[in-house]
Amino acid sequence: MNQLEPRLQKHVNLLMQRYPMLEKNKQDIICAYFIMEECYKQGGKLLVAGNGGSAADSEHIAGELMKRFKTPRPVSEEFARKLIAVDSEKGAALARNLECSLMAIPLVAHEALTTAYINDVDGLGVFAQQLFGFGREGDVFLGISTSGNSKNVINAAVVAKAMGIKIIGLTGADGGELSEISDITVKAPERETYRIQELHLPIYHCWCLMLEDKFFGK
Repeated sequence: MNQLEPRLQKHVNLLMQRYPMLEKNKQDIICAYFIMEECYKQGGKLLVAGNGGSAADSEHIAGELMKRFKTPRPVSEEFARKLIAVDSEKGAALARNLECSLMAIPLVAHEALTTAYINDVDGLGVFAQQLFGFGREGDVFLGISTSGNSKNVINAAVVAKAMGIKIIGLTGADGGELSEISDITVKAPERETYRIQELHLPIYHCWCLMLEDKFFGK
């Protein structure tokens, strides 16, 4: 088991302090973090999917990773110079305002693509199709399902497994079928959907804070 750096451990400690019911999930939360950390170290990306409230969570996660969460993420001085070389005025403004990203794609977006696939092919394969198109070996698929049995999420996980993409499941206490195919599953210790979702948010906020601290912290 890898050891967390103190600056990363503090985020887990705060999560446990604020949500002591997650203590039983602590090691799984850390293991899932390390899967994402390794992915980003290798230049990979995170692909996220879920339904309903979990669809909103998918976009929320991408929003936290693709721009700053808490820590400034300025572009490099080298890239700033390239921007200014292209256009001294616009480039200077972009150099000030652009923020470095950890690439994350919410598979719940892309309405034209998803509705076309649902209409023309298969509603339950809509995430699987996008993962097959966007995903590459070494990426990570984060499947969010309170029951652990969302068929479209599990279909995407099957494709991920075939492609050599690591799978993190974020579920409720039962874990469901998703936990059987995932490399690691964080099972929020609740069974009511809304209560599971209330725990999912602080878990993925913790991941986002840890990743940001790792790659952009000082």
